[in-house]
Amino acid sequence: MKDILQELETRRHAARMGGGEKRIASQHDKGKLTARERIDLLVDEGSFEEYDMFVAHRCTDFGMEKNRPYGDGVVTGWGTINGRLVYVFSQDFTVLGGSVSATHAQKICKIMDMAMQNGAPVIGINDSGGARIQEGVDSLAGYGDVFQRNIMASGVVPQISVIMGPCAGGAVYSPAMTDFIFMVKDSSYMFVTGPDVVKTVTNEVVTAEELGGASTHTRKSSVADAAFENDVEALAEVRRLVDFLPANNREKPPVRPFFDDVDRVEQSLDTLVPENPNTPYDMKELILKIADEGDFYEIQEDFAKNIITGFIRLEGQTVGVVANQPMVLAGVLDIDSARKAARFVRFCDAFEIPILTLVDVPGFLPGTKQEYDGVIKHGAKLLFAYGEATVPKVTVITRKAYGGAYVVMASKHLRADVNYAWPTSEVAVMGAKGATEILYRSELGDAEKIAQRTKEYEDAFANPFVAAERGFIDEVIQPRSTRKRLARAFAMLRNKKQDMPWKKHDNIPL
Repeated sequence: MKDILQELETRRHAARMGGGEKRIASQHDKGKLTARERIDLLVDEGSFEEYDMFVAHRCTDFGMEKNRPYGDGVVTGWGTINGRLVYVFSQDFTVLGGSVSATHAQKICKIMDMAMQNGAPVIGINDSGGARIQEGVDSLAGYGDVFQRNIMASGVVPQISVIMGPCAGGAVYSPAMTDFIFMVKDSSYMFVTGPDVVKTVTNEVVTAEELGGASTHTRKSSVADAAFENDVEALAEVRRLVDFLPANNREKPPVRPFFDDVDRVEQSLDTLVPENPNTPYDMKELILKIADEGDFYEIQEDFAKNIITGFIRLEGQTVGVVANQPMVLAGVLDIDSARKAARFVRFCDAFEIPILTLVDVPGFLPGTKQEYDGVIKHGAKLLFAYGEATVPKVTVITRKAYGGAYVVMASKHLRADVNYAWPTSEVAVMGAKGATEILYRSELGDAEKIAQRTKEYEDAFANPFVAAERGFIDEVIQPRSTRKRLARAFAMLRNKKQDMPWKKHDNIPL
């Protein structure tokens, strides 16, 4: 018996050592943690249960039968984050470069199947050289099996990808189908074709960092949701995100203790909106002042900054926030902001997270570039996402809500449940100056007359009361009382039920 127990420990030690001390040291020299060190930081201490520690590949080509390391380049299992179940796979770059074989993929598939069966999030830590060339089509089949599970799990359990090294070729499509992608600055990259292939095909000379680094994907492509300085910070932020999310689509998000007065009055909000309608202000100030303890978890902070998305808590309950940002492009809607917000709204709706929309939008961004790139269809994505969402939806208009953008931003016409407006808000087809120039075109030569007409239009329409008279605004509220009114609205909507007509699935304008 002693011999068997000793052999078990010997094999476990060999598996835990991955590719050996030299390769572990090389990983550390690059500023990267090992697969197991990452898991230890991600899950609660002592909670990780590893599966398939002794799995080895079955390839016999190219002399591979002589090199069959335990684990086959990926560590899989389950643990807890703040006491809540999560499933994890972490690719081990020290073992055969973390390359994906048939058995490597089978390990990942097993964990994803268990996550679906037991209703818990999947967190994938990617650090891989890609497909294992020695296995040929078996490796590609493995990728395909993982992709299919990403698709099946979408909208059923939250899926989070953490890119902590290379992720190239077909491997990028698995993270691309997950709900959130985090990257690490200077040590992670994602691209379909690498710099060498790009140079051969298009003659472009580009570095891996420029082509698919963290800065590229958080600022330009919107592939990644956030980038962090190192592995430790990234994993800490994943823990924080998971704490906002439900375990699956049949459960509500966790309710956390809160130590913030629900009836807290913020006098400073009464002067947040400047008197000059063209002067910007920071919408994040409003978000922080209504959130429990001023805690806001922003998603895609560096992309399409004219719209803000992220999570707060009200009375300890998770709420998704979509807000126009007047500090950037006057908060206008464009292709990038519409795509960013639409994806976020759809995630919230899939996982029963109520949506708060803060509106200050002058319209859609005009121009040939926007029209040629399809702003009509991209703008329709956000419209469609709000219209199909059946979760509680509460909207606050703080200043401008003009034209089609007013309708798109969770208006009463898209089945929003509660629509508030501040006294400073204007709900109109367009701004007073533009409207006057159209209505009184014949008087354009007379500046005094036009100024008078503009004043008349402002008095009649540059306020929330016309919309309130028609029931499109439920209540005009004092800015200082916004937190209290929102908390009460979401509490009232806690048991909301809204049915959709039967359909296999919708056909969102992609």
